Amino acid sequence: MSKPSSEVTTPRPTRKGLGGGSLTKTSLNLPGQKSVYHGKVRDVYNINDDLMVMVATDRISAFDVILPKGIPYKGQVLNQIAASFLDLTADIVPNWKLATPDPMVTVGLKAEGFRVEMIIRGYLTGSAWREYKNGCRELCGVKLPDGMRENERFPEPIITPTTKAEEGHDENISAEEIVRQGLVSKEDWETMVRYTRLLFQRGTEIAASKGLILVDTKYEFGKRDGKVILIDEIHTPDSSRYFYADGYEERFLKGEPQRQLSKEFVRQWLIEHNFMNQPGQVMPEITDEYAQSVSERYIELYEHIIGQKFVPADTEGNLEERIARNVTAWLTNRN
Repeated sequence: MSKPSSEVTTPRPTRKGLGGGSLTKTSLNLPGQKSVYHGKVRDVYNINDDLMVMVATDRISAFDVILPKGIPYKGQVLNQIAASFLDLTADIVPNWKLATPDPMVTVGLKAEGFRVEMIIRGYLTGSAWREYKNGCRELCGVKLPDGMRENERFPEPIITPTTKAEEGHDENISAEEIVRQGLVSKEDWETMVRYTRLLFQRGTEIAASKGLILVDTKYEFGKRDGKVILIDEIHTPDSSRYFYADGYEERFLKGEPQRQLSKEFVRQWLIEHNFMNQPGQVMPEITDEYAQSVSERYIELYEHIIGQKFVPADTEGNLEERIARNVTAWLTNRN
């Protein structure tokens, strides 16, 4: 198999004892539960129109389609990374998080989400590079200079928002169109832009302290009691892309692929197997071995960005029962 054009993989030690099941769906019945929304990766439970219980499942999606096999420990990795970064940025941007009663669950304040995702890019890579090399010189209303190369750093980070689709593909949209269409008010949009830049700067600083580069990421915001707050996950491998700082400049100057930690390697694997969710394309088989290799990559990112050894939760029993028990206990004690 040829090596992907956008990344280099690094050898990883085999982790013995990381077997166990994966959680790909939930059907919880929680105290005060009013509704549930099953997203691509997360199942979100509405508690009395006041709280949200967000379960990070082991589902994985790419090209806006859910892959047919769960990735062991992916939900735990995502949930614990996001929870950590929500805590580390709460001093600069208000967020929804209240507690993490289970390794795969965050509970927080319910907010009315904006139908826009805030994507911020520090480097020209991924889907932006794919469009750029095909001749695109304007992305979401942002002008791009000629002569840029793959993985090149922008003079300053650019914000390239998308609409948040209920199903199918999110669509690129400019700031002007967002306000014109009434998706977000001008005042709220300016707040979201300010928060996005603050979060990206903080995430960049934390990544740098761990020997990583935060390349690009996305944030979602909502409104509660008239105030804009950060919701959902942040700075996880599902929502972000990281390069290793060591060797970045040398690889860039030589035009070599960057060593990276992100979900991009899954997209590249699918591309190599002729799948980009286009008509007539067939999803390649996701073997147990490949699912385990993806799990290893997620754990690798956790340990790099958090700076601690990953401690896998017990997955031998019924994961859904464990989650229901832990969340119910938290909700009951809160009341």
